[in-house]
Amino acid sequence: MKTYTGSRILIECLKEQGVDTIFGYPGGTILNVYDELYKHQDEITHILTSHEQGAAHAADGYARATGKVGVCFATSGPGATNLVTGIATAYMDSIPLVAITANVATSALGKDSFQEIDIVGVTMPITKHNFIVKDVKDLAKTIRRAFYIAKSGRPGPVLVDITKDATANKAEYKYEEPKAVERSTENIAKKDIEKVVSLIKASKKPFVFVGGGCNISKASEELKEFVDYIDAPVCDSLMGKGAFAGTDDRYTGMIGMHGTKTSNFGVTECDLLIAIGCRFSDRVIGNAKKFAKHAKIVHIDVDPAEINKNIKTDASVIGDVKIVLSRINEQLENMKHEDWMKHIKEMKEQYPLTYDKSKLTGPAVIEAIYNATKGDAVITTDVGQHQMWAAQFYKYTREGQFITSGGLGTMGYGLGACIGAKVGVGDTPVFNIAGDGCFRMNLNELATASRYNIPIIQVVINNHVLGMVRQWQTLFYGKRYSATVLEDKVDFCKTSEGLGAKAFKVTKKSELDKAIKEALKAGCPCVIECVIDNDDKVFPMVAPAAPISEAFSEEDLASKGFEV
Repeated sequence: MKTYTGSRILIECLKEQGVDTIFGYPGGTILNVYDELYKHQDEITHILTSHEQGAAHAADGYARATGKVGVCFATSGPGATNLVTGIATAYMDSIPLVAITANVATSALGKDSFQEIDIVGVTMPITKHNFIVKDVKDLAKTIRRAFYIAKSGRPGPVLVDITKDATANKAEYKYEEPKAVERSTENIAKKDIEKVVSLIKASKKPFVFVGGGCNISKASEELKEFVDYIDAPVCDSLMGKGAFAGTDDRYTGMIGMHGTKTSNFGVTECDLLIAIGCRFSDRVIGNAKKFAKHAKIVHIDVDPAEINKNIKTDASVIGDVKIVLSRINEQLENMKHEDWMKHIKEMKEQYPLTYDKSKLTGPAVIEAIYNATKGDAVITTDVGQHQMWAAQFYKYTREGQFITSGGLGTMGYGLGACIGAKVGVGDTPVFNIAGDGCFRMNLNELATASRYNIPIIQVVINNHVLGMVRQWQTLFYGKRYSATVLEDKVDFCKTSEGLGAKAFKVTKKSELDKAIKEALKAGCPCVIECVIDNDDKVFPMVAPAAPISEAFSEEDLASKGFEV
């Protein structure tokens, strides 16, 4: 048993948990912690970001890419509140994150002290759990509990706020092995498994819908075995990408607002929809009353709160997806649905994803990156048209390969996440795909990448507008482009060079492959600005609140005389 300051106890607890990287930004109340971190810099790497939001996004990207818990630090007041968007992003997507903030001394709490904020109160709705530590004796058990909560069951962010006196005061410390996180099986009922198996065996037209829970559970092998057993097509959500290989013949693409027609029409026609590790987001289901209306619904999820929340189910199993699928697989035999699979194949041929290949477009950029990396890069994105193109035109084959803000839809997320992911995965190429609107929000994190020479590749698909908002204005608001035109004098290449990155400007499709190739071999942060037309659109599309069976393409609009 040793006696340490609270700051030393914190660092020792982080070492217990296997933390090797922290993203953060120092300030007055957290100085004791940073002083202790200085003494342990050979054991824990600290990445100083340009903004606390960047630290939260980097920790999030690191967690998604590695499967570990991401960790970020911030000081009190504005430092802590600057983490909020990043914490909310992680919360919506069930990402294991521990945010550690410091607050004013216990004696100064509640007195409107300089840089005081009730960050526990602020973050209560967007954390899985949060704590304030005022007594150094409570610190070690709180940190250990925070990591366990972040990792267990349905993962999520946990915030630990520590008063400054608790970081300075001393207490006894004894090393403890981290508590093992067991997969959630306590709610898996034999009768629920049997009911699901009976529905599967009775089905003539099954369809499998894969959500982010499959990635979190690392259930890709069990999922592949399951799909092969039941001989069914597979679609995924934005968060589910990579759990089932996008190169597999059974794969039909994403479902929902910008999903493929094959996925949307197929789910509408199926007689059994098997939803695995998903939350039936509004962007997936469209009009809930008309979603998969011919099908019985099976829902497998670790979180009982998701069952019957958005879509009424006919059968469900609550538990870790990997375990549930393995138990279902034990009761299955090889099935054949030849007519159904033939019909799905015909739809894939009839409704392929297409784009104008005569010019530089968003899809052309994504396909060029896919070809240059042979499908082996990690892709992070911001939010908007570029995000949808990245989801549609890069074929993901493993978990942690596609990193995006699915639930909160956070513009400015991608660059920080890209830095965190690259720190986590090492030699694997990591690209962030952003639009010009998103890139403006957190481009200061290029300075972070250049400070540490983290060789990320930032792609800016520049259409000089807020593309997705403009697309909605075109289709639903009479082409009234209110506050979405970004024509100004900002030079992204010069700005990027000023922040320490190597920059390439691409205005023609013929220039694209060379820029990507040079960026891949540069060994330093690179920015590739790709200038495209400001009225390029993402298709297919489902209008907000419309049934997914009403997905339409640009050709569909043209046939009705609507010019886009």
